[in-house]
Amino acid sequence: MKKLLLPYLLLSLLFVGCKVNYKQEDTTPTKFTYTENSEVLISAHRGGKGYPGYPENCLETMQYIKKNIPNALFEIDVAKSKDGVLLLMHDNSLERTTTGSGSVDQNSWKTMSQLTLKDDFDSIVPFKIPLFKEVLDWAKKENAILTVDIKRSVDPTEVLQFIEENNALEQTILITYAIETAQILYQHNPNVMLSVSIRNMEEFNRAADSGIPWANMVAFTGTRLSDVSLYDQLHDKGVICMLGTLGNLDKRAAARGDHLYRDWAKLGIDVFATDRPLDTQKALITYKN
Repeated sequence: MKKLLLPYLLLSLLFVGCKVNYKQEDTTPTKFTYTENSEVLISAHRGGKGYPGYPENCLETMQYIKKNIPNALFEIDVAKSKDGVLLLMHDNSLERTTTGSGSVDQNSWKTMSQLTLKDDFDSIVPFKIPLFKEVLDWAKKENAILTVDIKRSVDPTEVLQFIEENNALEQTILITYAIETAQILYQHNPNVMLSVSIRNMEEFNRAADSGIPWANMVAFTGTRLSDVSLYDQLHDKGVICMLGTLGNLDKRAAARGDHLYRDWAKLGIDVFATDRPLDTQKALITYKN
């Protein structure tokens, strides 16, 4: 049976190869590989949310989560300003999470850099919208892993190129919602790590036939539990299984008991993408083999 969360070590992150030289051919993929004794990890949805004083997609929130969960992953949302600056923001508009208004892609970075963020309880906090570069630099310094959700208004290859230019490929997993997008990103750089939606055997077979090596994939198995046989087959390919408990499953655990995270881990879940990272950690760390 797999071990569960241990502090301080990213034992399941097995990165292979040297820094990528993007001017030369290099077919050694960066790996995030399943092994039988891999640790169950926690991915903080939107960088961490739902905690008073700590807004989503906020660098200070990620620092807070990482202080409490040293090997946490961070799902972040990358958007772009009117003048082409990449920044962190989930919504298309600014009203819900900032002191500003209007569409993100219709505001300049100069304007948005003056705004402050709001937490999930509509309280204004003294934190700013972070640049994507700032978060990449922090992730490299802290050896943190970012799962990057690219907003529809942004070209995914532009984000990948930006990651390359900032030598942060080993810190990132790019989220894709269509296998065609994953194929484009893999063709752009065969070292890219991709989150691919594999919620059933049809999507498993589509991924298998995509031309993308299993070693380049993390399987996002959806926001509902799948058949255990799917997790087993993904593990046989060395692929990590990520379950999105954000939403209904998190609510179920909050209502019925956080022991559910332990039960789901036993089924074959390797990463929990959750709105309740601190609660999930407490549930997992108390589990005994």
